[in-house]
Amino acid sequence: MTLSPANGPQIPDATHPIYILAMDHRDSLAKQVYDIPGDLTLAQAAQISDGKMLVFEGAAAALGDLPAAGRPGILVDERYGSAVARAARERGFALIMPIERSGRPFFELEFGDFGSGTWLEHVEAFDPDYVKVLLRDNPEFDAKDRQAQQEHMAAVSRDLRKAGRKLIIELLVPAAGEQKSTDSDAYDRDVRPALTEQLIREFHTAGVEPEIWKLEGFETAEAAEKVAAVTREGQRDDVRCIVLGRNSSEEHLDTWLRTAAPIEGFAGFAIGRSIWEQPLIDQLAGKIDADGLRSAVKASFTHYAKVYDAGR
Repeated sequence: MTLSPANGPQIPDATHPIYILAMDHRDSLAKQVYDIPGDLTLAQAAQISDGKMLVFEGAAAALGDLPAAGRPGILVDERYGSAVARAARERGFALIMPIERSGRPFFELEFGDFGSGTWLEHVEAFDPDYVKVLLRDNPEFDAKDRQAQQEHMAAVSRDLRKAGRKLIIELLVPAAGEQKSTDSDAYDRDVRPALTEQLIREFHTAGVEPEIWKLEGFETAEAAEKVAAVTREGQRDDVRCIVLGRNSSEEHLDTWLRTAAPIEGFAGFAIGRSIWEQPLIDQLAGKIDADGLRSAVKASFTHYAKVYDAGR
């Protein structure tokens, strides 16, 4: 394993997992938390940036309480979180930044297009440990849209490898077509795992090569083991999986984390709204102050890290 002199292991593994607080939300944050449906004013954008800094300060306050084996990380966007990105670097967090445009059904770049290097210039400016791309996919989606997304993602994957950059793919597999008639719990338990395996294989075939797959949690150890094994097929032994939050309840997330933690190939989590959304809403409504928001984030972030650590 390659070690970063200041911040511990660069590539997470079972012994040194990564605990990421995700706050790269943009369009959904403005609409759902700040109740801003259209274009933002400069003052509104600054308010969102200030809120992200408060959330980060809560995460930073947790540093002394997190399990010693893990490395803390921050996933934050350039649009509203550039100050957080710089602060995260200074505090020793692993820095993860997205390059996808927020709120789109299929992968589009936030800056520039797939034929230009503009997006990579933005990456170079912040020098994150990992670049993240959110993908939504299901074999039931339109075939042309799916093929285009695979081709775009493969091109970005190749460019990142050439630039010496590490990639995290966040893969969401929402129900589609007749799958929507299935109860959501049954879909998560019985349908989504096999679809996830299929999609990862398709992305591999298309030439998409992330270092980390950020995946929705699994209800059974068997499902988690099978998916993790697929991510490492074809001599991809160093590839890791981490569990995303999907704004789930604490009880549900605890189950996902305990299920994944002992599985070979899993190495941590990236949880966002489940940690900070309700405290931020309460702070904006005047129900708690800034210190209350920081304390709530600190407590929740620490809780999930300790749950995962105990599950290992």
